[in-house]
Amino acid sequence: MSCQGQGYGFLLNGSRFFITYFLHSVQRILIRDANIVNEGKIIPGDVYIKEGLIYSVGGDLSGKEADIEINANGKYLLPGLIDDQVHFREPGLTHKAEIYTESKTAVSGGVTSFMEMPNTIPQSTTHELLEEKYSIAAQRSLANYSFYLGATNTNIETIKSVDAANVCGVKVFQGSSTGNMLVDNPDSLEAIFKECPILIATHSENDNIIKANLERYKKEYGENIPAKLHPKIRTEEACYDASKTVVEMAKTFGTKLHVLHISTGKEVALFDNSLPLSEKRITAEACIHHLWFSEEDYKTKGNFIKWNPAIKTSEDRALIVKGVLEGNIDVIATDHAPHTIEEKEQSYLKAPSGGPLLQHGLPALLEMYHDGKISLEKIVEKTSHNVAILFEIEKRGYLREGYFADLVLVDLDSPWEVKRDNVLSKCGWSPFEGQTFRSKVTHTIVSGHLAYENGVFNEEINGRRLKFSRNVG
Repeated sequence: MSCQGQGYGFLLNGSRFFITYFLHSVQRILIRDANIVNEGKIIPGDVYIKEGLIYSVGGDLSGKEADIEINANGKYLLPGLIDDQVHFREPGLTHKAEIYTESKTAVSGGVTSFMEMPNTIPQSTTHELLEEKYSIAAQRSLANYSFYLGATNTNIETIKSVDAANVCGVKVFQGSSTGNMLVDNPDSLEAIFKECPILIATHSENDNIIKANLERYKKEYGENIPAKLHPKIRTEEACYDASKTVVEMAKTFGTKLHVLHISTGKEVALFDNSLPLSEKRITAEACIHHLWFSEEDYKTKGNFIKWNPAIKTSEDRALIVKGVLEGNIDVIATDHAPHTIEEKEQSYLKAPSGGPLLQHGLPALLEMYHDGKISLEKIVEKTSHNVAILFEIEKRGYLREGYFADLVLVDLDSPWEVKRDNVLSKCGWSPFEGQTFRSKVTHTIVSGHLAYENGVFNEEINGRRLKFSRNVG
């Protein structure tokens, strides 16, 4: 392998700092004999990567000079997944997770790019605080990255001046937020929808409905509410009411709206499947846990599958899968949101919502493929192609010549069991513990850099900041 870069160290206030200046990626990578899954087709062939880009996609490229040659032996080569919803907890909550640890976890699961949420400490509600996250990622993220600006009741001027080419979106919490990030002032919400120049992503739950339900169960159970009642507290009604509100508002103002983590079958009908994605102004996302688990799993998983919005019925799950397949739901994400084991082992009222999913999201989708529930082509469409279209990401999301080389190689016949000792997320647990997956990620290439190979990471080069090609103004 050729040299990747150079660096030097210096002392500042008695502490040693090391800065590395990486030269252009000079890795030339040849992937041989792969089944290439891309743009609705699966074709056998080779891929040649040079200077961080996909240089050639073709049949036999064996004559190309390469620093690294990977013999795929018929494994399946996919565009790297782009996850539009993760929580990496940095800054301020790094006992749960860090940009460094979770970006590694992402890469191990075939996720080459992520978009991270603003509910850290401090919350990313100003341009200055947002750029601090970008600085951390530039130094520590193995995957490509972008970060949402957080909306509040009072930061409309900041939202209006967001950098459309360099920020993925604006996050609006309608429900389930802390601090001042709950946008519960109707005038503020309307102003955001009228004035925001880029995509708005919403967490849509009606807090008033949820609070009323919670009080009712507190009267019945006191402090000992069982986890299985989570979907009875954060109900279909709470989700549908909030989603319907923002969809109607987006239609009124022509807002580019993306509703995150759809959890009910009823919500699916709010979203149109008659237009191509590039023409849609209102879109929706499904997350791995809502595609996999149902309320029956609270019996064994308890708080470890406590998410907001809640995992609901098997009927809801089936309708969400149907929405993914039929185009009402446009993308699949993880909502990766780690908490410590100790935090999740508390009582229902004290245990926080969320859990790690990045490492196991793609294996779970591939398991659904094995079970005949979704095709490989559809997985690629919903996790890569459509995310790139929706967010207007520059030169990513496809296996195309001239695009950044974000690729993942998967072995569809390599069973492995999820155990606590092979979980990579800093939190150290997974809701999939005990599950045997039939498929495994073997190689992940990030912006032309072979970052992961058969369980081994190469951290010499970090991921890159995502860029967006948007016509704004």
